Amino acid sequence: MCQLLGMNCNTPTDIGFSFAGFRKRGGMTDSHEDGFGIAFFERSECSNNNNTNDGTVNDSTGLRLFHDNRPSHLSPVADLVNNYPIKAMNVIAHIRKATQGQNCLANTHPFVREVWGEQWVFAHNGQMNSEFIKRCQRLQDNGNAAHCQPVGSTDSEMIFCYLINRLKSSFKTRPDDQTLFNFLTTQCRYLSANGLFNCLISNGKWLLAYAGSLLFYLTRKAPFGEAKLSDDDLAINFGDVTTDTDKVTILVTVPLTENEKWQQLAVNECLIFQDGDVIYKDSPSQRKFLTVEEGIAIAREVGASV
Repeated sequence: MCQLLGMNCNTPTDIGFSFAGFRKRGGMTDSHEDGFGIAFFERSECSNNNNTNDGTVNDSTGLRLFHDNRPSHLSPVADLVNNYPIKAMNVIAHIRKATQGQNCLANTHPFVREVWGEQWVFAHNGQMNSEFIKRCQRLQDNGNAAHCQPVGSTDSEMIFCYLINRLKSSFKTRPDDQTLFNFLTTQCRYLSANGLFNCLISNGKWLLAYAGSLLFYLTRKAPFGEAKLSDDDLAINFGDVTTDTDKVTILVTVPLTENEKWQQLAVNECLIFQDGDVIYKDSPSQRKFLTVEEGIAIAREVGASV
């Protein structure tokens, strides 16, 4: 099963510690050997000329993107990421276990598309059923996917294009964030009903997380303490490298540290984080939580893991 890693924070932050453990799962402590990718939304001095509804100008962000189709634990690109302390507001990373589409750069997550003058980043963990894939292919063949089409051959990129096409065909102009969240939650639940679907999406301002099976998060804030990675012999005292006002939320498929308390998203729960906080939340009426073992077993059943 592919794995996801995300970060959302209230001040530019280096994800190096979390990524150091996460990349080990790309062929060393786990079997996700079919490439990796990571996208950083950084604060930018460039004006994007996008105005909010109240007339103010949005904070501009720049996007830095790295892909490699080599296993992340061996990748020189991953070495660069670990040795280059990029300070970002939002990060999405993905390590791949290929089930649809060969191992190549075009099939490596995260995927990026322009949406209403924003760069949207998307990464998926799971496997869509064959009927849904056929429906998406028919939409493309019939000219009903004009806004976005896949470049590679994964069901994951097809999902992202499906979401963008549904979004742009439903709204002539960009809706407010609450309307956008409601729409995306509905679409994510539809996708989850048609396969195994976990995802992270960011437009640089916020980060959306949807759990169809497994997704965990924790928020680090004052008073900060020590964290120890599960996949690497590495520990850090965040009190030594933060200020009292810092707030950093980390999201991951399976918890990265062994001495911190991670919160789990319920099955079919959708959250949006901004500045390290949950700003929108939609939980099912009956909340269900899978164990890691149950989540992996479900992935194996649908062919998303070995």
